[in-house]
Amino acid sequence: MGSYFKVGKLAASTGLQGAVILEHSLGKKSALEGLQVIFLEEGKDNFIPYFIEKATPRSAAEVVLKLEGVETVEAARKITPKQVWLQEADFEKYTAATSSMSLLNYELIDAESEESLGVITEVIDMPHQLLCTIIHKEKEVLIPVHEDNIVKTDKKKKQLFVEIPHGLIDIYM
Repeated sequence: MGSYFKVGKLAASTGLQGAVILEHSLGKKSALEGLQVIFLEEGKDNFIPYFIEKATPRSAAEVVLKLEGVETVEAARKITPKQVWLQEADFEKYTAATSSMSLLNYELIDAESEESLGVITEVIDMPHQLLCTIIHKEKEVLIPVHEDNIVKTDKKKKQLFVEIPHGLIDIYM
C-alpha cells in the first residue's frame, strides 16, 4: 500500500444533495481536475476511499466535492469534519511547489552537522513559522522552520537543510 498525505478536512456539508466543502492546504486554487478519489481515515492507518463525482473550486483553499454514495445532507454530515488524505502520486500532482505541504516526505538535515534527523511526516502551518514533525530515534520531534533558519533546499534529493536551535533535539530524547 502506498503512502498517504493529509491535505485538509471536510469542513461542512453544503446544499441539499450531500456535497461537502474540502478545506485544503494544497497551496493553489484548484478544481482537483482529474482527481478520482480521496481517502478518509477510519481508525489508525485504515483509509476508506471516497470517489469524486464532481469537484468545484470555491476559493484558494476550498473545493466543493460531490462524492459517490453521499446523497443527502445527513450522509454528508456523517463524514464532516474528517481529515482528507491523498495517495502520494496525487499529492505530488495537486500540491503547489510553493505550498508548505510540499515539504512532506523531505529529509530534514541539521545544516551544522549535516546529520539527517528524519523525514518530515507532517507540516503544521503556524502564523510566523512552520512546525515540521519528524521521527528521530523513534521519537516524534517538532522542528520550527522559517526563512531565517533554512540554509538550503534540494528539491531533486528532497532534502531541507535547517539550522536547529541548540538543545532542541535533546528536549525530546
